[in-house]
Amino acid sequence: MTKSELISNLAARFPQLVLRDAELATTTILDAISLTLAKGQRVEIRGFGSFSVNKRASRVGRNPKTGESVAVPDKKVPHFKTGKDMRERVDVTLGN
Repeated sequence: MTKSELISNLAARFPQLVLRDAELATTTILDAISLTLAKGQRVEIRGFGSFSVNKRASRVGRNPKTGESVAVPDKKVPHFKTGKDMRERVDVTLGN
């Protein structure tokens, strides 16, 4: 599902929301999550999951085109871990 599909579904599910309000709400939530992660903090949404920042250490990689060794610097990457309710809902809905 894309962001625009999420906004459309939200507006369709709640008729009192016009499309512009659904877009504002969605954008505000996603921006708040992004800004919190950018500060290095964790975001937890009960029943859904948690977002955190993981640090990847520097390493030596290879350029696939030339085979030459390349230094890859350390970096921080966002990480999402599903909540228990979400895992159970997906498992029941999709089956094994």
